[in-house]
Amino acid sequence: MKPERPAWILIAPDSFKGSATADAVARSVARGWSTVRPDDHIQLAPMADGGEGTLDALAPVFPRADRRTVTITGPDDCPAEAEWLYIPAPDPGAGSTGVVELSSTSGITLMQALAAKDAHSKGFGQAIAAALDAGVTRLILGIGGSACTDGGAGMLQELGYRILDSTGCPIGPGNSGAGQSCSVDTSQARPLPKDGVVVLTDVTNPLTGPNGSAAVFGPQKGAQEAEIEGMDAALSRFAALFAVDPLTSGSGAGGGTGFGLMVWGGKAISGSEHIADVLELPTRIKDANLLITGEGRFDEQSGFGKVVGKLRQLAQPTQVPVALVAGSISVSTAGFSDSVALTALAGTAHAAMADPEYYLVRAGAQLASNFTRKGQTQTPATQNP
Repeated sequence: MKPERPAWILIAPDSFKGSATADAVARSVARGWSTVRPDDHIQLAPMADGGEGTLDALAPVFPRADRRTVTITGPDDCPAEAEWLYIPAPDPGAGSTGVVELSSTSGITLMQALAAKDAHSKGFGQAIAAALDAGVTRLILGIGGSACTDGGAGMLQELGYRILDSTGCPIGPGNSGAGQSCSVDTSQARPLPKDGVVVLTDVTNPLTGPNGSAAVFGPQKGAQEAEIEGMDAALSRFAALFAVDPLTSGSGAGGGTGFGLMVWGGKAISGSEHIADVLELPTRIKDANLLITGEGRFDEQSGFGKVVGKLRQLAQPTQVPVALVAGSISVSTAGFSDSVALTALAGTAHAAMADPEYYLVRAGAQLASNFTRKGQTQTPATQNP
């Protein structure tokens, strides 16, 4: 019997938020795969969509990139240390780039206790200001994973916007503060860097309304059902101060921080698509026998701007099969060649989250075993050994 030739496997997962980084997920799945198929060629491409792990995904692409630490005010007013990424100019005369994550500066993982109405985006604004002070001429801002629903008010305040209440005093923090908005003074607002601001989003929700930030994402941040209407009204009042339409696609991303960045002049784009392009995934997928992607929770939102949905879309024209690894799976996995949920392997969500890397190794082994039984489905195109 002729031995099966080695396959080319591309592993490009998102992070399992609060459980494992994208790099840890990719390495664990690869380790499990290699226990079954040790001769296969494996490439790792940890992904992100503008949320947690954006810095980690982009940093390896730029060898001269420098992680810089800044002390910020977390979304619960507690001081915290955060990092942003400085990417020096690639050529003489070109400008430098700063990459800042909302998730690491005003993110939900920084909260000791959820506080949907009080959490704010000040820390994100402080990190942006630090990047501007360092002289960057372009910003890439990832806005997934927020703790706040303040419309970006806290961020804008840190960038020099004076948002005032009916007495002429600065508004308080969070969504509650946004609801006090009566006027805005932009005379001291910091200008955009000369090469612009790119905003990486993972959702297309508007700021307000039934599909808006408060209605859709407020409950994830601790909002009670009875609070949603008031939170939405607060965002509407805040939005009325500016020319940006609160129904603009993506303005509800990051607890409405997308709206605040549009006010400042930022351009919102798909985070997963941008990072996939930077990592050259369209070409790398074409040259693979199998793409493995994954995320912590595969649900009805996964196909809209998230990593797994974007990569499955990129793979469709190439007919490269796509396998899914997820912490939990709550909707149909039609369109994937194979799938495995860590909760199914571990028995419970608690057990899976207690030792995710162990179950990710098992998941990789299971996918490899199934791949062997099904046989290779495609001959790789042009590979570099």
